[in-house]
Amino acid sequence: MAIFTRVNGDAQPVFALDVQNGPVDSDATTAATPVNPAGPGLDFFGAVANTSVAGQQGVNEYVSNVIQAIQQTATVATYQVDGVALSFAVFPKGAFASGAAFLAAANITATGFQLDSATSIGFKLAAS
Repeated sequence: MAIFTRVNGDAQPVFALDVQNGPVDSDATTAATPVNPAGPGLDFFGAVANTSVAGQQGVNEYVSNVIQAIQQTATVATYQVDGVALSFAVFPKGAFASGAAFLAAANITATGFQLDSATSIGFKLAAS
């Protein structure tokens, strides 16, 4: 099998990205910019509830209803619940202009539960 050393190009052709923006300038950097070759670009939001919602993840319970409220505007690609903290990855990018817009869409009321705040957090690993 023949092997050759690449002397130019970039990593972009390795993946079938969801945008066809041509080659990336070799001086460009992807530092602090998530690259998602498996699907569409995502926006990431964190929300804080007034009390733990970990026990509210069943059908028609609080977390399910929050997801349905978000999906009136955007699709939830993935989410995580950790006590009072909820994290969401949604697409399309730009569906919510800010954390405040996300909170307005997601903050449904249920007996004893509400979201107190939300931020556009960017991509973060769990517990970071």
